[in-house]
Amino acid sequence: FHLSAPDLLLGMDSDPARRNVLGLIEANPELAREGIALRKFGQQLIEGLAKERIHPSWLVPGGVNSPLSPEVRDRTLAELPNARRIARGALGLFKSVLDKYEDEIAHFGNMPTMYAGLVDREGALKLYDGHIRFVDHEGAIAGESLGADYATYIGEAAVRTSYLKAPYFKPAGYPEGAYRVGPLARLNVAERCGTPEADAELSEYRQRFGLVPQSAFLYHYARLIEAIHALEKIELLMGDPSILDTRIRARAGANANEGVGVIEAPRGTLIHHYKVDDKGAITWANLIVATGHNNLAMDRSVEQVAKRFVDGTKLSEGMLNRVQAVVRAYDPCLSCSTHATGGPALAIELRGADGTLLDEIRT
Repeated sequence: FHLSAPDLLLGMDSDPARRNVLGLIEANPELAREGIALRKFGQQLIEGLAKERIHPSWLVPGGVNSPLSPEVRDRTLAELPNARRIARGALGLFKSVLDKYEDEIAHFGNMPTMYAGLVDREGALKLYDGHIRFVDHEGAIAGESLGADYATYIGEAAVRTSYLKAPYFKPAGYPEGAYRVGPLARLNVAERCGTPEADAELSEYRQRFGLVPQSAFLYHYARLIEAIHALEKIELLMGDPSILDTRIRARAGANANEGVGVIEAPRGTLIHHYKVDDKGAITWANLIVATGHNNLAMDRSVEQVAKRFVDGTKLSEGMLNRVQAVVRAYDPCLSCSTHATGGPALAIELRGADGTLLDEIRT
C-alpha cells in the first residue's frame, strides 16, 4: 500500500514529488485509509499477542512468553471481516491495473530461475514446520530439504560486487543455480495454499500467467494472495479452542549442541543455524535470510530493467524508479531498513563500452 501502490496507481513515470504515500492519499484517500486500517489490524494482533508492536520479545526458546487472551481473540475475530474486505479490494484493484504494466511484467526480472519455499507433506504452502522444496522454472521438483541438511542443497558464494553472500542451488552449481524465495517463489513451489479463497485466487493467477510465473513484478500479486490466505488462517486458528491454552512453553537446558531452524518470513525463507556450548552459549552461527537467497536474482533483474529502460546515452528518473521498484518487488523492507550516510541513497552511472561516463543520476 505505502511503498508500491504509488508506482502502480500513479504511474512509474509520474512526478516523483507526488509518487509517494502523500500523493496516494491525495489521489485515492479511501485506499490510503484502508491500507492504514489493514496494517493497524496486523499491528494490533501482534501487540495483543506480544504486548509490543515493533520487534517484540514474545518468541522465546521453547515457545512463547505469554498466552493469547480471550479478549484479543474476540476482538480479532470481530475485526477480521473488515480486514478480509480490504485485502480482497486491494487484490481486485491490483488485477484491474495489470494491463497497464505489460512492459514492466515482461522486463522486471522476467527470467527462468529456480524457486525455493516451504511446503507440507502434501505439497501445500507452509509458513512454519514444513520442508524446503526446490523447483525449476517449469515447476519440476529438483530437491527437497528437511532443513538440517540445507547445506547439501544450498551453496554460499562470495562475490566481488557485494558484501552479501550469494546462495545458489548446489546441485546446479554457481551461478547457474540461482533461485528465488518469497511470495512469488512460495506460490511456485506449492501445489495449493490450503484455504478456499486463496486457492481460488491462486487458480486465477496461474490461468493468467502459467503454472510457474517468472516475472518479479508478480511478487505483488503473490503477496496479495498470501494476505488473503493469512487472514483465512487467522480465522481458522482463532476458532480453535486450544488457541487459548496457557501451556505455552517447554523449559529445558541445552539438549543438543547444534540446531537449524527454517521458517517463511514475509520476504522469504529464513534459515538460522547455530552451534552452542554445554551452557547454551552460541559459539557459531550461520544465517541465510531472504535478501541473500534472492541476491543473484535481484542482480539479474536490475540488469534486465536497465537493458530495457535505459534510452540511448541518457538516464531518466523513470528508469531510476524502475530499478528501485524491481528491488521493492522482491524486498519491500529494504526501502525502510537501509540508509545512506554522507551520500545518495542510490546512484546509477551509465558508462560506454570504453568506460567513459555518459550520464549519472542520483536520489
